[in-house]
Amino acid sequence: MIILRHLVIQTLLAYVGSFAFGIILNIPRRTLHRAGIVGGASWLVYELVDLGTQHIMARNWRIVLGSFLGAVVIGVVSLTMSRAQKVPMLIYNIPGIFPLVPGGQAYQVVRNLVVGNQAIARQNFELVVIIVAALATGFWLAELINRLRGMIRLA
Repeated sequence: MIILRHLVIQTLLAYVGSFAFGIILNIPRRTLHRAGIVGGASWLVYELVDLGTQHIMARNWRIVLGSFLGAVVIGVVSLTMSRAQKVPMLIYNIPGIFPLVPGGQAYQVVRNLVVGNQAIARQNFELVVIIVAALATGFWLAELINRLRGMIRLA
C-alpha cells in the first residue's frame, strides 16, 4: 500500500512538473494537460523499473534502464498525442523529458569538483553521460517504433 501511494504521488508530481515546464516553455494551452500526462507516464515507467529491478541490478544501472524506457514511452506517446491534436511532437517531448533529466547527478558533479573530490565527481559525470546516452537511445528507439507502426498502418 505504501509503494502504491508512493507511485501515485511521484506520478502526480511528475505530471505537475511537466505541466509547469510546459507553461514556462509557452506551449499551446490546449496541449498542457497532455504534456503533463506524457511526463507523468514516463516517470511512472522509470519508477516501475526502479522498483521491479532493485533485487537484480545495481542502483546506477536501474537509473539508466529506467531513463531509457521512460524516453521510449515519451517518444511513442508523444507521437500519438501529437497526431490527435495536430501539433509537433516536440510540444510533448520537451516537457515530457523534464522529470528524467539527470539534474541531481549534474549538481553532484559540480559540487564534488568545487569541494575537491575529483574521483567522485568523475564517477558522477560518467553516470550523467550514460543517462543522457540512454535518453537519446530511448528517443531513437521510439522513433524506430513509430516508423514501424506507420509502415504497418500503410500495409
